[in-house]
Amino acid sequence: MRESRTKALRFTHIHLENWRNFAEAEVDLQRRAFLVGPNASGKSNFLNAFRFLRDIVSVGGGFQKAVLKRGGVSSLRALAARRYSDIVVRVRLGDEEDASAWEYELRFTQDNLRRPLIREERVARQGSTLLVRPDTEDDKDRERLTQTYLEQVYANQEFREVANFFSSVRYLHIVPQLVREPDRSVGKTSDPFGGDFLEQLASTPEKTKNARLRRIQDALRVAVPQLDELKLWRDPRGTPHLRGKYVHWRAQGAWQTEDQFSDGTLRLLGLLWVALDGTGPLLLEEPEMSLHPEVVRFIPQMFARIQRRSGRQVLISTHSPELLQDGGIALDEVLLLQPGAEGTSVKPASSFDDIRALLEGGLSLAEAVVPKTRPEKVQQLTLFGDL
Repeated sequence: MRESRTKALRFTHIHLENWRNFAEAEVDLQRRAFLVGPNASGKSNFLNAFRFLRDIVSVGGGFQKAVLKRGGVSSLRALAARRYSDIVVRVRLGDEEDASAWEYELRFTQDNLRRPLIREERVARQGSTLLVRPDTEDDKDRERLTQTYLEQVYANQEFREVANFFSSVRYLHIVPQLVREPDRSVGKTSDPFGGDFLEQLASTPEKTKNARLRRIQDALRVAVPQLDELKLWRDPRGTPHLRGKYVHWRAQGAWQTEDQFSDGTLRLLGLLWVALDGTGPLLLEEPEMSLHPEVVRFIPQMFARIQRRSGRQVLISTHSPELLQDGGIALDEVLLLQPGAEGTSVKPASSFDDIRALLEGGLSLAEAVVPKTRPEKVQQLTLFGDL
């Protein structure tokens, strides 16, 4: 069991050029990472780079759809980028024994018809190059450069492990209103915001689904003491619903469906489910939203326990001091995003001497890091009422 954990593949490094907020940024990645930074610094766009790689290899996806889904090359290209600059996403994959087992790079732009066009695609394994494009066949037919080899089963045999790893990336950012919407599942599959969340639960094999719901039920009882039982059922139309039994003065308690659950209950339920669903990298945005600060404080420990069992990588964006209060978070697990005139930089907290000094002086990690995310002129918001 220990061997499978240490050899679980993960992202060990990412390099971005002209990707949304990032004119040029690169950073090593640990098995767990907390992204902190001011509003609009690029935390979501940083996570989106990993989702982009997943979309390239997903069923029904591909390079063209992955780019167009994000508004096209012009929308993806950083505002700080020079005109017609290439967009570059380069990642290294590895484990605890070999941090550079694989390297994948995609460099792209757009043609005169505004179609995404590959400028370079490269794959290396343990330093040995397996693929470099454009190749001679691409030179003969430039249309080939509208697709990656990564997404093509007949072309990716030598590095299919990379494609399979990218496809395992999981992202969920529950929007409670979407979960409550009766027709939420119509036409949606794997919606990252929870539109088909209950359909995903319902379509899980019965044994696995029931085991997970039992674990989630036990965990929810801690945060929502009145919740005694949790079940999934389908109405006469076939639409899935969650039912929760809440204990009160009546001997039999009372049942409520998801449309009556609080935002916090739905978000925590989604967080617990996605933590149990899959083994690939898990991307979470602000899991603290709608949750009590005392619940938020234990989220890092929860994922640490999951990682000890599965080795799963977790990348989390957050604004929460409570989430960073956990004493088990290492300095190189915190990535600080700082906007600048030439785009946002990404650096581990361990690279800041002042943060180290504050920690040595007795401050907590949250007290040392969070002030660096504070907007310089935030106090001027108090003048809004005088305008």
